[in-house]
Amino acid sequence: MKLHIYFCHFRLQPILASDADEDTVLQDLAMQKMKICSIRTGTSDDVGIVIEGIKVLTALGTFPRACSMLVGLNYAVNLAYPNELRYTFEVFQKVLLKLDCSKLSPKVNSLKNKLLA
Repeated sequence: MKLHIYFCHFRLQPILASDADEDTVLQDLAMQKMKICSIRTGTSDDVGIVIEGIKVLTALGTFPRACSMLVGLNYAVNLAYPNELRYTFEVFQKVLLKLDCSKLSPKVNSLKNKLLA
């Protein structure tokens, strides 16, 4: 089965593989720690969440919904943020959602001050 387009998002840099076959996509997803993926087969899109190589949520519809579900999953299941994504999730949690916003890392506090200036 040919998949038309495959995206894997985070850090605002999508990984794009046009006309990738299903085995290639599944192998790539199996190596991912935490990703939001969008797989387009023909005319339909399947936006989902992959955690440690396992698709935990599929058919989410849109990228913003997938982001909110990923933050909710991390919060509800009390997952540790991957080191390479810790600031991304800290911004989601503490700046955008205003959960525990009194304790910001210096890096996120600097970003918040720049955004609010």
